[in-house]
Amino acid sequence: MSDLGRVLVIAGGLSHERDVSLRSGRRVAEALREVDVDVEQRDADADLLAYLRHDPPAAVFPLLHGAQGEDGGIQEVLALAELPYVGSPPISCRQTFDKPISKGLLEQAGLRTPRGAVLSQAAFRELGAAVLLDSLVKRLGLPLVVKPARGGSALGTSVVHKAEDLPSAMVECFAYGEAAMIEQLIEGTEIAVPVVDTGAGPHALPSVEIVAEPGTYDYHARYTAGTTEYYVPARLPDPTGRAVAQAAVTAHHALRLRDISRADMIVDADGTPWLLDINVAPGMTETSLLPQSARAAGIGLGDLARDLLSAAIERHRATQ
Repeated sequence: MSDLGRVLVIAGGLSHERDVSLRSGRRVAEALREVDVDVEQRDADADLLAYLRHDPPAAVFPLLHGAQGEDGGIQEVLALAELPYVGSPPISCRQTFDKPISKGLLEQAGLRTPRGAVLSQAAFRELGAAVLLDSLVKRLGLPLVVKPARGGSALGTSVVHKAEDLPSAMVECFAYGEAAMIEQLIEGTEIAVPVVDTGAGPHALPSVEIVAEPGTYDYHARYTAGTTEYYVPARLPDPTGRAVAQAAVTAHHALRLRDISRADMIVDADGTPWLLDINVAPGMTETSLLPQSARAAGIGLGDLARDLLSAAIERHRATQ
């Protein structure tokens, strides 16, 4: 048995991404058991904090996706409980989960992001939707991507090729949040680059190239086996491969992230990476990108999770 002690995987929660979170949690827990770690999995429910106080684990691996898991909520609870955990501190999670804020920080770090705008549901409803949307199209052109300003797994995200389809895309987006971020669609190769740090500093794992049918990497394509092709490492020229790896690490630093992250980007025809989103709690399901990338690097998921937990424990000890 591993000398880590008993560790806890938290998965589930009440966000729209609950099912994905449970799948991620089961997979990581199984992988940890395969490397002889004593692991328990629990849901994020009303009994969690009492459990943590009564029988604290040696460390926690939170695998909650969406709100609560990526907005700093669970991280704040674990910090209050004075428990070591894998992942970024609460303030970094909050600013990364808020796409308009993280977009600004990425641009300040010299990274390219698509031109865009943010509209609240209240503004859309009360200030004249037709005029607002017409102004958006005139300013940004078409096609556009509409996505919730806070959220993940492409829920509520639409690609709009015709102006008459923009109102319905906005309504769908508002079903998942109070604000929408509308950006120019960047054409190119869809890439994801995980970044991990088990104690020696953040470094990029092999990039993952995503080829989805019919061309949109939506929720169904992300989590349904066989619907998407992946190439690991991505089929990029060496200079471009180095550029996407550097962009992912730069984003990790710019947002003051810790332990693990994933940068989603488009590489255009000139080889320029455009940052689309940064994820502080990457999925760990059988179709998720980070486990594929780790496997291509020769790293088992159980080994990676164990090393991240070990690093969290050492970091916690150093602050005592």
